[in-house]
Amino acid sequence: MEITDVRIRKVSDEGKMKAVASVTFDGEFVVHDIKIIDGQNGLFVAMPSRKVGEGDYRDVAHPLVSETRTKIKNAIFAEYNRVLAESENSEANIDQH
Repeated sequence: MEITDVRIRKVSDEGKMKAVASVTFDGEFVVHDIKIIDGQNGLFVAMPSRKVGEGDYRDVAHPLVSETRTKIKNAIFAEYNRVLAESENSEANIDQH
């Protein structure tokens, strides 16, 4: 299964949740609402989840193999960094005018 598309929706510079991603596999299956969160040890990816009980969350979709999790995480971070760099370049161009 190959990652064929990653879309990032930038949420905010403020708060712990930095963005939300959607990842498409083989151009046939998409997982939405993967969150990029700024935690105590830096950015991490949180799979889509739902609340169960009081304060507990359970993933509704997640990789079963650590290599797959790493592949997803790397693809999301690569696109997130590209979007951030593009945003910074756009802001720099606006400041110059």
